[in-house]
Amino acid sequence: MDAPENLIDLQRASDREHAKLEGMDGAEWREQREAWRMCAEASQAAITQHAVEHGLNRYELEAAVKRAARHPEA
Repeated sequence: MDAPENLIDLQRASDREHAKLEGMDGAEWREQREAWRMCAEASQAAITQHAVEHGLNRYELEAAVKRAARHPEA
């Protein structure tokens, strides 16, 4: 299954925000976790909406998006 570029971009943004958590703690960590959570929610909502609109299996689409975002060479 091919993943749409806009969904891949959203997943990459979420992954970048998650990566920023490493080495943080306290208030800084909580603020960054919230930034990551918001990106992750946006990505998940877009995946769900796309799957519903196109009659796709949501979980297969999510897997394709994550594969494409994290392993673009594959």
